[in-house]
Amino acid sequence: MRFKIFKFKSVTSTNDVAINMIREEKKEIGCVYADKQTKGRGTHGNKWVSDKGNLFGSLFFPLKDRYPPFNEFSIINSILVSNVIKNFCKKQKINLKFPNDIFVNKKKICGILQEHIIINTKKFLIIGIGINIVSNPNTKNKYQSTNILLETNKKPKIKEILDLIVASYEDFFIDLNSYNYKYFKEKADLMALN
Repeated sequence: MRFKIFKFKSVTSTNDVAINMIREEKKEIGCVYADKQTKGRGTHGNKWVSDKGNLFGSLFFPLKDRYPPFNEFSIINSILVSNVIKNFCKKQKINLKFPNDIFVNKKKICGILQEHIIINTKKFLIIGIGINIVSNPNTKNKYQSTNILLETNKKPKIKEILDLIVASYEDFFIDLNSYNYKYFKEKADLMALN
């Protein structure tokens, strides 16, 4: 599976654009990212603060019969994306808060929003990924947030991170025959934030 990348200046949310591309443009596989989101979404209807300079992207593809089921992707996504973040935060402690948050040094750095739609009996998975690169919101909940620049004094390019994410998913599908849910689940459990 190869993901064609589509870049936008400003969108409501990259998941909205991905859903529209599947429905209206009949695209089946791709990755959308944007400089700006005006209505970024998190889980449970929460707003995702989308400051310029951070990564907002969505991958989309059909859920074929031989693919892992929708619910297993919440673990797969966390592992694949946290491995990409590890490239930039090598010395930092990386944890997962299920089902969809990635933490660096006990502060949230990434959120993942997984949605699925059905069109003419065909199921599609949309995986929205937001990564704080240069800034982060001041959150009012019990967890603080952070960004890659703050944690590492390095400022990776958005496209560099996105290319690594896309490559991770392409590799995952190339090696699909060796996919082992138990391995992913055990790895995720070891990274779970206590």
